[in-house]
Amino acid sequence: MDEPKLSPFKLTGPRIIIVFFVVLAAALILSATLGGLNSYQHLKEGAQAAKDAAAAAPATN
Repeated sequence: MDEPKLSPFKLTGPRIIIVFFVVLAAALILSATLGGLNSYQHLKEGAQAAKDAAAAAPATN
């Protein structure tokens, strides 16, 4: 006769897919906001260049 009401927190197939896409979108937005992989590579190269420059400069104490 009457179907029981579905709980708003019950995870059904379509809800799991929606949650998956929301988490995926949040990860992509966070990655783009933080600069992605290219910025990390530039940061590593800059740090290495700074170490090399510091090692090449004479100490003035």
